[in-house]
Amino acid sequence: MEILATDSTTNAPTKWDFRCNLEVDYESDEIAQMVYSALVVDKELQPDKVKRKMSVSNGKLYVDFEAVEARFLRASYSAFVDILTLATKTIEEFGQGIITL
Repeated sequence: MEILATDSTTNAPTKWDFRCNLEVDYESDEIAQMVYSALVVDKELQPDKVKRKMSVSNGKLYVDFEAVEARFLRASYSAFVDILTLATKTIEEFGQGIITL
């Protein structure tokens, strides 16, 4: 990862230079949509520092992160994976008959 531009007064990044993409294959649009619906309501705590875009296609959940600093990207990604794991395990436990992971 590389910082392309900084603010000369604070030496802080001025662009969304740190990126990470996550793809989770649920093999079912219905399940991917259920996970998406559960997670999309949780907004980023610092939207001025981290952006998260989610989408579902062909049974896959796609999540794109952008951040102004690596530490914000790491924290956001880590927190998201925790709730993604919880949502997935919940569907595995209580979605009997619809999940094919």
